[in-house]
Amino acid sequence: MERRQKKQVLLFYCEEAEELARKVAAHSDLVQLQSINWRSFDDGFPNLFIKNAHDIRGQHVAFLASFSSTSVIFEQLSVIYALPMLFAASFTVVLPFFPTGSFERIEEEGDVATAFTLARMLSNTPISRGGPTSLVIYDIHALQERFYFNDTILPVFETGIPLLKQRLQQLPKSDKVICNKVREGDKRIVRIKEGDPAGCHVVIVDDLVQSGGTLIECQKVLAAHGAAKVSAYVTHGVFPKRSWERFVHKNEESEKAFAHFWITDSCPSTVKAIASKAPFEVLSLAGSIADALQI
Repeated sequence: MERRQKKQVLLFYCEEAEELARKVAAHSDLVQLQSINWRSFDDGFPNLFIKNAHDIRGQHVAFLASFSSTSVIFEQLSVIYALPMLFAASFTVVLPFFPTGSFERIEEEGDVATAFTLARMLSNTPISRGGPTSLVIYDIHALQERFYFNDTILPVFETGIPLLKQRLQQLPKSDKVICNKVREGDKRIVRIKEGDPAGCHVVIVDDLVQSGGTLIECQKVLAAHGAAKVSAYVTHGVFPKRSWERFVHKNEESEKAFAHFWITDSCPSTVKAIASKAPFEVLSLAGSIADALQI
């Protein structure tokens, strides 16, 4: 069977994702970085300009987005809507972190599922010459959110777990322990469901972290059951209001809490904030993104 020819990709990016975009380009000779002028008018609304727009015609184009706050979503959506209309051969949006993913449920009348709102906004991306836009998302909070998107866009769900597996290979092997988070009213109670953590280095794995309360409760339960060490991995280190400070090694007690805390660079502002601060370590998605652009 003849091997499919790999494609050259023109990669645009938002300002916040520049460092990750450069890592993606450094990882693959098939990715060529492009630039956008991100400016604002005096009234605060975006004044945007896509450089070398004529060179996009007939090319495979991608945009690396970061919806870190509501204030940047409008300007990035403006670019996302504009790029495929420049006669691109294909168009891919890479949104490592889908920020409203944990707001996907309607538990009582009046709740607003903002995950559905953002999915509808992205679904309005114009099709390119090659067909619907591909949307690459890492470790989305709930798989059923695939069905929030219209047929005009093709969600591609990727995961950062292979990065964790590579990192864990550098650590001694141990048995698996499964913990459950149980909801009792407004309380979140963590219980060990399966396995014995006694004497083990236990790694807690989750898709994202906000305040970190669940991770801390889980660590306490594991330590109480004799875990020698506890570490954590999350793909998306959101950490609003600098909640990452709860995990920084400040004294002997905090060092005992979490030996390692691995996150990816899906949330660029967090990566900058926790730089060189133990126990944090960043596992880059750059290689995985470069591969995803070839799908």
